[in-house]
Amino acid sequence: MGESREEEMKIVQPRCDKREYKRIVLHNSLEVLLISDPHTDKHGGCTNAYTGSKDTNFHFEVNSDAFEEALDRSRQSLTFLFITFHSDVVQFLLGRLYIISIHFFALQKLTLMLLFRFAQFFISPLMSPDATMREIKAVDSEHQKNLLSDAWRMSQLNKHLSSVDHPYHKFNTGSWDTLEVRPRANGVDTREELLKFYKEYYSANLMQLVVYGKDSLDNTERLVESKFQHIPNTDRKPHSFPGQPCTSDQLQILVRAVPIKDGHKLRVAWPITPGIRYYREGPCKYVGHLIGHEAEGSLFYVLKTLGWATGLSAGESDWTAEYSFFKVIIDLTDAGHDHMQDVVGLLFKYIQLLQSSGVCEWIFNELAAVCETSFHYQEKCPPIDYVENISSNMKLYPPRDWLSRSSLPSTFNPSTIQMFLHELTPDNVRIFWESKKFEGKTDSIEQWYGTAYCLEKTSGLVIQQWMSAAADEHLHLPAPNVFIPTDLSIKDLKEKVTCPILLRTSSYSRLWFKPDTMFFNPKAYVKIDFHCPNARDSPKSEVLTDIFTRLLMDYLNEYAYYAEVAGLHYGVYHTNSGFEVTVFGYNHKLKNLLDVVVDKVVKFEVKPDRFAFIKQPYHQAMYYCSLILQDHLWPWMEQLDVLPHLDADSLSKFIPSMLSKAYLECYVAGNITHGEAESTIEQIERAFFKGPNPVSQPLFPSQHLTNRVVKLHKGKNYCYAAKGLNSSDENSALVHYIQVHQDDYVANVKLQLIALIAKQPAYHQLRSVEQLGYIVALLNRSESGVHGLQFIIQSTAKGPRDIDSRVEAFLTKFESELRQLSEDEFKKNVGSLIDTKLEKHKNLREECRFFWKEISDGTFKFDRNDAEVAALKQLTQQELVDFFDEFVKIGANRKKNLSIWVYGSAHSSEQEVDHSSAEPSQFVHIDDIFAFKRSQPLYGSFKGAQNLAKL
Repeated sequence: MGESREEEMKIVQPRCDKREYKRIVLHNSLEVLLISDPHTDKHGGCTNAYTGSKDTNFHFEVNSDAFEEALDRSRQSLTFLFITFHSDVVQFLLGRLYIISIHFFALQKLTLMLLFRFAQFFISPLMSPDATMREIKAVDSEHQKNLLSDAWRMSQLNKHLSSVDHPYHKFNTGSWDTLEVRPRANGVDTREELLKFYKEYYSANLMQLVVYGKDSLDNTERLVESKFQHIPNTDRKPHSFPGQPCTSDQLQILVRAVPIKDGHKLRVAWPITPGIRYYREGPCKYVGHLIGHEAEGSLFYVLKTLGWATGLSAGESDWTAEYSFFKVIIDLTDAGHDHMQDVVGLLFKYIQLLQSSGVCEWIFNELAAVCETSFHYQEKCPPIDYVENISSNMKLYPPRDWLSRSSLPSTFNPSTIQMFLHELTPDNVRIFWESKKFEGKTDSIEQWYGTAYCLEKTSGLVIQQWMSAAADEHLHLPAPNVFIPTDLSIKDLKEKVTCPILLRTSSYSRLWFKPDTMFFNPKAYVKIDFHCPNARDSPKSEVLTDIFTRLLMDYLNEYAYYAEVAGLHYGVYHTNSGFEVTVFGYNHKLKNLLDVVVDKVVKFEVKPDRFAFIKQPYHQAMYYCSLILQDHLWPWMEQLDVLPHLDADSLSKFIPSMLSKAYLECYVAGNITHGEAESTIEQIERAFFKGPNPVSQPLFPSQHLTNRVVKLHKGKNYCYAAKGLNSSDENSALVHYIQVHQDDYVANVKLQLIALIAKQPAYHQLRSVEQLGYIVALLNRSESGVHGLQFIIQSTAKGPRDIDSRVEAFLTKFESELRQLSEDEFKKNVGSLIDTKLEKHKNLREECRFFWKEISDGTFKFDRNDAEVAALKQLTQQELVDFFDEFVKIGANRKKNLSIWVYGSAHSSEQEVDHSSAEPSQFVHIDDIFAFKRSQPLYGSFKGAQNLAKL
């Protein structure tokens, strides 16, 4: 029996969601969702325009703190927003997407003027010629960055090898060639095409709007009606593209492709019926859950045991309401590459097992229970993300499912699931096999990314032969999941603490505790930082510790994967002081998982067969910057030298030594009591430090580890230059770092305010106007409590020294802008920074990350935001200018600057010239990083045994 119209319109929302929702339709047929959240710090909006074209489709996203300021200058265009105010997310995708999303957010109260200006982008956009050209260049800059991304390259190869008559085949990002050179050669004006596109598709009946704010629903409804009802409704019908993108000619194919990165990968895909047509029955979720499972008996478990795979994922991909693909992606080892046919054979054997076993209702019910718990106790995300996600759903789902989408399978229909399983056949398959071993053995080149490949037809008979020849392994369905929580009650925590408290100290550990008094979710968070001096006393120790954490994650997977499925997440990671264990999720079964992790650490044994498989441009600039500044950081070059000489026996001998001396820094938070937190850590102490043969001994006072940072000399410009590691990468990179001060509330807010005021002008000047590159960022940098500013730029247009000179030119220009800043603009920026600091944590993990940084840095300033807000309220404009003149201004006596120049292949010839032509008074060149570090003073550390005594 079908649902009534009223039931279909009633929005299903999570049980823990206190927000209010209301759907309205304006007179112009614009569909709107209003969200009232009295507890939010931000307001936001997102508009979708549902469009289609067989040649080009666009997806826009705009996100900027400076949105209102932008609109004060000019009601330019959608393109103008791209160019001037790209701060977090910008996509300009051409070819596949049919939804245009434009969203904004503001820290201030929603105003008539703000909504009026936002609405004008849909009522009368200008799309100026200059702005259009700047965005074409920006799109090309992003494309240049993506040329060396295997994910982009293989995605386009999939499209390239589909039907030329289907939109899926199109090049989906755009470049200078497609947006400027070819149109101009054909007498086409790209700006005119944009305007035609607007006129053809920007119709209110094809749009959805989401508005999120503190105001009541009634007040927001009046604002929205007054401003958005003027968007024209031309009663356009959305384009549709029925049919799959692949004909029989593009099925039963085996494609060998050459990737950029080393390694081997299999991508196996089938065109399928779009899962969204049966989303309440969850067929793709069911099938993806089983094929992608990683526990004992699963496909991945068997491949990993055989030494053939290091990763596997499965699920629906590249889907629309009219076509879709199901994909299985397998990361192969060298041995797995050699056994490709066996791997594919085992994949089809597992699919055959699922087809013959029948659809299991208990598995569906278990999956539905996990999905329901996940939906009803989901963490709150930033409003800007929330409205964008919802607006993307509004055209695809009825109103009742705008929030839940396909995440709540509720109707068990085995025939639907079997239908999907029977679409995964050898007759319907496309196999993409990636490896550098195919270099020189291909015969074709993909047009847009230059990917070398060759294609051959395969057949169902051939794959049946692979299945018959594959190893006879014991593949079977997963066992029932013991980690699914059943107790989701909220504990009655009497204390209303706002900061972590030091609950317990001993010679073995220190426990920080923060009960959840804000989110009221049945979740907890545990982090244990193992300080092990022997883990970092040499490059060899560093590498072995890293291998240990990777192997530990590998060993845990077959059992703890069930926990991951049930919403319990864990991680074991290598740190500068040893390693850390993090467990997060529903508190009911969290301790069970933590016990498993601790037991694996205490009883760690090296499996030689697994050891072998684990040992396998601008990031480079950032790495060199950290290597120069951090006192105790082993260079990766030395670690690589050590790696070939290590074996399983090396690790077996090292682990007892690493764990022999340890100190545990612990943080427990969430829906958990004092007593539970203390007993958890006491049990871990017993496992490591007590008993007849303890694994660990407590540290001596002198062994407590500290992280110290090199203190650069005042008035010096240091420079380190290096060639890019990838000889085929044309991109050069710059990190321009200005070291300023050690942690201090007043100095912190001055530096943060300068970064806030300069961020948008820097992006506009260096990326939009000068077109230096797609990656352009101005950020605050904090390293063990030492604060500074850094510019990060990656470019094919100019070499790193030229980029550095443009950064200095910008700082000179910004100096005058800062001095000319009006009192109102100064107050507005101060207010914006205050609003950011007063913004509430959205969820438990976000809160925990904030407090853990204070603990890990040793600063323990848990009230930092309140203290810095107080400092901001006392700050004057002249004090800010004086601070800039003293520490940031070009030529300032107290300025400390470090530039990292990484030369890509397009500028490699410039490196020697730049070094020899630089005036000695201009730069202090660092030729030997370690000799330099030994000659420099260090900042004092906030961490160490002294702090333990104080607390």
